[in-house]
Amino acid sequence: MKRVLSGLEVEVVAGDITRQPDLECVVNAANALLLPGGGVAGAIHRVAGPGLLDECLPLAPIRPGEAVLTGGHHLPNKYVVHCLGPIYGQDEPSDELLASCYQNALKLADQYEITSIGFPSISTGIFRFPMQEASRIALNTVARTAPQLQFVRLVRFILFGETAFEIHADTLGKMQESWIQ
Repeated sequence: MKRVLSGLEVEVVAGDITRQPDLECVVNAANALLLPGGGVAGAIHRVAGPGLLDECLPLAPIRPGEAVLTGGHHLPNKYVVHCLGPIYGQDEPSDELLASCYQNALKLADQYEITSIGFPSISTGIFRFPMQEASRIALNTVARTAPQLQFVRLVRFILFGETAFEIHADTLGKMQESWIQ
């Protein structure tokens, strides 16, 4: 599904975030120490190779809502933005911290003149953020941040699994007309 929100092309697709060769940058749903782990972080580190970990170590630790940038190494993308999402029910205010992840990632990408970026569904795995609420926060944050961006023109949400895809596609489809240009 595709839509234009506040001047940005926004896509929602089901797929593998490590296989997005047409995107300049992908976002890692990182842990505080920027180490390989399970889920998105594990997949990105496996494909990127050990050079990614070497580049990440001096940047850690990061706090919930923060974003840092590295090279893509063996990924088909030039860059990786690493964001630490909130643990639902523990890191508060969780909705603001989650919105900060998306906003900080977009602003960092724009600072480096990145034109296309791909996001996973941050914090909805082992951090237990409810998918419906997370998709609403993510897409509304992208729409609110869009007018501040000079370079980012494409935002793609790459969702693992049919449920995540359907929820994000439904949220995108119901976005308020006031966000759409």
